[in-house]
Amino acid sequence: MGYTIDIDTGGTFTDGFFVKGARVETVKVPTTHHDLTVCFLECIKAGAGQFGVSLEDILTETEVIRFSSTIGTNTLIERNGTKIGLMLSRGEDKGLQVVNEEEESPLVYPEMVRILGGQIGKNGEEVEGLKRDEVLRAGQELLDLGARCLVVSLKNSVFNPVHERQVRTWLKGEYPRDYLGSVPVFLSSDTTNLPGDQERINTAVVNAYIHARLVKFLYKAGEDLRKRFFTRPLLIVHATGGVARVANTKAINTYNSGPAAGLMGVMSLGKLYGTKHLVSGDMGGTSFDIGVVRNGQPNFTLRPNVEGLDLSVPMVAIRPIGAGGGSIATVRKGELQVGPQSAGALPGPACFNLGGTQATVTDADVALGYIDPGYYLGGKMQLDGSRAIEVIEAKVASQLRCEMLEAALAIRDKVDANMGTALKEVIEATGSSFKPALVIYGGAGSAHCCGLAKYAGIKKIIAPLYASVFSACSLSSMDIWHIYSRRLGMWLKKDGRMAIDHDRTESLVRSMYAEAARDMRGEGFREDQVLNHVEFFLSRGGDVPEGRVIVNGKDWSGTLDNALKKQTPKIYEAPDIYGPLVFMHATAQIPHYETSRFDLAGREPSKAFIGTRPVCWEKGTGMVETPIYNRSNLLPGNVVEGPAIVEALDTTYVIRKGWTYRVDEYLNGIFEEV
Repeated sequence: MGYTIDIDTGGTFTDGFFVKGARVETVKVPTTHHDLTVCFLECIKAGAGQFGVSLEDILTETEVIRFSSTIGTNTLIERNGTKIGLMLSRGEDKGLQVVNEEEESPLVYPEMVRILGGQIGKNGEEVEGLKRDEVLRAGQELLDLGARCLVVSLKNSVFNPVHERQVRTWLKGEYPRDYLGSVPVFLSSDTTNLPGDQERINTAVVNAYIHARLVKFLYKAGEDLRKRFFTRPLLIVHATGGVARVANTKAINTYNSGPAAGLMGVMSLGKLYGTKHLVSGDMGGTSFDIGVVRNGQPNFTLRPNVEGLDLSVPMVAIRPIGAGGGSIATVRKGELQVGPQSAGALPGPACFNLGGTQATVTDADVALGYIDPGYYLGGKMQLDGSRAIEVIEAKVASQLRCEMLEAALAIRDKVDANMGTALKEVIEATGSSFKPALVIYGGAGSAHCCGLAKYAGIKKIIAPLYASVFSACSLSSMDIWHIYSRRLGMWLKKDGRMAIDHDRTESLVRSMYAEAARDMRGEGFREDQVLNHVEFFLSRGGDVPEGRVIVNGKDWSGTLDNALKKQTPKIYEAPDIYGPLVFMHATAQIPHYETSRFDLAGREPSKAFIGTRPVCWEKGTGMVETPIYNRSNLLPGNVVEGPAIVEALDTTYVIRKGWTYRVDEYLNGIFEEV
């Protein structure tokens, strides 16, 4: 059996999860924001080193590489994407989110918008035709102003995309592909089949804005692998919870794919433990990402908000806040603030000794004794504890007029409160019956979970064995997964009786099935290796979904009524049920990491005890000698009582007073309040 390699790029570190047979190795390397393919390759080199083989040797024997990239996310944040020319219908240019004149670098500059005539009605009928001369004139003007791609998003194209397609045909006829002046043309109807004209404009613009950089970096990553004898396609993680080769990936699919992967891993943990309700907290170097698994399924949204923009594209729902190990602590008008600004990987926290001059959460953790400066990342990266103390004294303690330890505790408590409060808001918004367990991961999560749990009202926390690289680990459970959508726009049930237009619905399902078969052939799978299911979105009238029902296979007609009754009994009681949308999901299995189960030993953790060190737990106590344990030597069934520290090669588990930490039969850690 060959290797599987799963890589997740974060704001501070790039994590790798490597498996061969029963052997697992994990690595962390600094993220290289100037070129993410550098840290991508460095991560694979580090993993090869863990196995004692060369880069070329490990790639020759690798069966699958899954890659979660932040290229699209970074492009939006840094505002260094493609210059866009935007073509809209009359009246659609008012109040555009993508054309913000107050922004220094909007996604679309005001002068880069052109209005086209023509009109499609609400029933998809052509009310007014397009004019070719007007379209070509608008295209030429935008190109003359420096547009490097054109986005066409016309009103009511969700009902009939014929005008958008005509615009592209005319533009491509004027600027053929083999000409140097050829320009990419993106249509909203190719990017999303979901309703909402403004949301469709945003979605098409965001997709086009990040497209070129993703193409450049992802194809470069694939080429770098081929040069080193990897012969299979590089698989890219999608924010919907699956993976696909680069050629079958839209740019917008990659946004927030790492956090989405983490939540899919949380769902898998829920199945392992037989738990249907979970909430996740991923605390890395830059952010704290919150997700929800309810009734065994991750929360999806058809209306995600991305960098303040309302989109219309399916994504796993993630709520990020600016709280991580690199979050900067400042004092403004006498009040301490932690985040959302982050020191990132460069210059990083002051204790990294890479030029950072601001106090961060990691600096506070070092100053308090939670992190051993000589054992960060298992000793692979040496930290400067004196720099952490100096910067907290200079930037925080002097401003608050308190001792250094008190300032460090204040930083700890502030970031814990920020995360715990946000977590509580998400739990309460999910519903009064939602009583989840918390799954904590990310490099800094296990050091702060007991503290944030106090603010969130949580008593039990699951910290996976590979918590520090959990999103990368979660990639290893992901399969090839494509999602196709069509506007349905019909009554499924009327006056208490099934009323669906069978022939039209079947035509839509068959067209999606044909797309899926084509794409899966491109992925290298036969028809009998692919699983399909059809998903109908439901409402009591209108385009805003209130529920959904899933029918396995592509033959839906004989089972839809029974599926409605079983899966959505409350909606089924309504006399009228409307179907705004229909999706088809196509999945194919690829190699996974399988969790092992072990026999339980006793509670006594003494074999993992490695000594004590001074740690500050509360205000006024100073540094207190605290027991330290080695995570690698804890056996299933061992219980560590707080206050204590458990050190792993890639993270630190901080067990507060009144909490215990237990290693269970899957080698995961369980925090429980006593």
